[in-house]
Amino acid sequence: MTSLLLSLVAGGAALASSAVAAELPQGRILVAYFSRSGNTRTVAGQVRRALRADLFEILPENPYPDDYFETVEQAQQETERGYEPPLKETVADIGAYGTVFLGFPIWGTTAPPVIRSFLSAHDLSSKTLVPLVTHGGYGLGDSREVLAQIAPAARLVEGFTMEGPQERQTIEQVMEWLDRLDAR
Repeated sequence: MTSLLLSLVAGGAALASSAVAAELPQGRILVAYFSRSGNTRTVAGQVRRALRADLFEILPENPYPDDYFETVEQAQQETERGYEPPLKETVADIGAYGTVFLGFPIWGTTAPPVIRSFLSAHDLSSKTLVPLVTHGGYGLGDSREVLAQIAPAARLVEGFTMEGPQERQTIEQVMEWLDRLDAR
């Protein structure tokens, strides 16, 4: 299993070093992820296939708005209030897993509120927690600190980080283009 981890490549970057791979225990693996635009879903799917892991999509009970800017505003308010949105469902038998890969995008330089909900809803004590993080150019922010704070009894190891397409930038470019079309 760990040899597969060493060879896993996503987006041109190696998933983990041999030191990290050596830290993974034997046993069942869960890849749990939250994705807005699909970038994190792609990374999570690659990890699941390479490691023959189980896959779980983290969804809030009430979906975030389709509109990107409305989602940004809602997430900012939730983060500022420390709000953890209810989950649509939880992992039925989290105790069966020794390793949990946790995929999520960075929102406002931190983990999305729904990731905080997932961590609070699941006992990850004594489990190896491996972050799979996508971001739009700002890096990890304080996401590792969030994971360590909410799941203090988990064994947090170095994970995978990838800069993905920037949804905001794409939307702004399309809107500028549409504005130029209207000017003709």
